[in-house]
Amino acid sequence: MNQRKTVTLAVAATALALSSLSAQARDFRLGLITPPQHLWSMEAEAFADSLNARSDGEHSVSVYPAQQLGNEAQMVQQLQTGALDMAFLTIAEISNRIPDFGALYAPYLVDDVNHAARLLRSDAAGELLDLMPQGVGLVGVGYGMVGMRQVLSRDPITTAEDFEGLRIRITPFEPIRDFYTATGAAPAPMPLLEVYDALANGQVDAIDMDFDSILILKFYEQAEHLLISNHMMFPMVGVVSGRVWSELSPEDRELIESTMAEHLENVLAGFEAKDAAQEEEIRALDLNIVEADAEFFSEAIAEWEAIWAPKAPMLETLREEAERLREK
Repeated sequence: MNQRKTVTLAVAATALALSSLSAQARDFRLGLITPPQHLWSMEAEAFADSLNARSDGEHSVSVYPAQQLGNEAQMVQQLQTGALDMAFLTIAEISNRIPDFGALYAPYLVDDVNHAARLLRSDAAGELLDLMPQGVGLVGVGYGMVGMRQVLSRDPITTAEDFEGLRIRITPFEPIRDFYTATGAAPAPMPLLEVYDALANGQVDAIDMDFDSILILKFYEQAEHLLISNHMMFPMVGVVSGRVWSELSPEDRELIESTMAEHLENVLAGFEAKDAAQEEEIRALDLNIVEADAEFFSEAIAEWEAIWAPKAPMLETLREEAERLREK
């Protein structure tokens, strides 16, 4: 799997200056927003075990799932100061700070989970990681993901007009907010762990979500209408604090990078492997299912493109790569 190793000259220079220092055993802290039973969290724990074993017990990683260290905006701040060492982050928060990452959320950029994984493994996606040290003070190791985005709602959605005025839960970031605003909906940013109750009490009418989370967190118990649209992929990025990175020896940087990359690949491969079975499980539930494609959202897509094509120049590169990777 391709993984990017470029860091900014400033980070590299600092690391070089410190490389003569002897390596020190460290207990790293890794934060993420997903619950313990989620694949991201499980692979974070597996990464911790692997790093400990491969460093002969010298290094350990304490994993903090389920927003124990705060939301993603708070974790990014902690990473920037070095108070937090590592994280598995949705691309959402990164795209709020580096607009080019918003290109990964282009509606219908990819066809399905397998196509998304191929794009995230590509050099084109890797170029985005190179922007992170200077743009946000983090070192991007590689990508994971969850499944494609769908819309689960309390009332039926059968046409694009049904989105008008719909209060829909989203992950708090601009590309997805702009997409749903273009549909006429009222996007409502909300942490993942608050979604079940929000559906139950009518705080939101619908949620933007993947099959995996719908099943794990049983959102289908509170909403019985599902629009299977596969309208966006939802990447994750494994990161290390730039401040922490600069303190590590070259050997430790290589060890952390290679080990984390392996477990990020497990996330990609894991969602590729289980997506079809999860869709089958979803279809077997007592849900009213409607299917949608790019034509369904044509007006919203055009509006999204008008906003994001100028903001995210990498969109053209990613679209060309996605087309190249598209299975004929």
